[in-house]
Amino acid sequence: MRISELLRQKGGLVVTIGPDRPVTELLDKLATNGVGALVVSADGQSVDGIVSERDVVRKLQRFGPDLLQEPVSEIMSRQVQTCPPATEIEELAKLMTNGRFRHVPVVDGDRLVGIVSIGDVVKHRMDELEGERDQLQAYINT
Repeated sequence: MRISELLRQKGGLVVTIGPDRPVTELLDKLATNGVGALVVSADGQSVDGIVSERDVVRKLQRFGPDLLQEPVSEIMSRQVQTCPPATEIEELAKLMTNGRFRHVPVVDGDRLVGIVSIGDVVKHRMDELEGERDQLQAYINT
């Protein structure tokens, strides 16, 4: 299955935040939307960076509470691994595992069209395994 099909199932909503916004706003958006990472984008269409809960915790431990008033650009990862919608889910799973990251923005050309989390990838695999199990049980019972 391709990422484009996964996005059709889960939806293409991507929560973004501007690089100039304070970290407190980032935290509010993470909590309000129940997500683990936000794409940093000045225009809501391009990928300028990404910031995860893990990034916030590590920087907060290092710099203390003053970090909360800093702009998101101070804590975001600027080197963002992205993928096109045509990427196979298995390929993305390997990339995420080897790169040790949990969120990958999906871009079509230069336009942000979605985001895939490791949870999305695991859910897809679990659904596949359940389908295979059901097929085997049906075959055995016939």
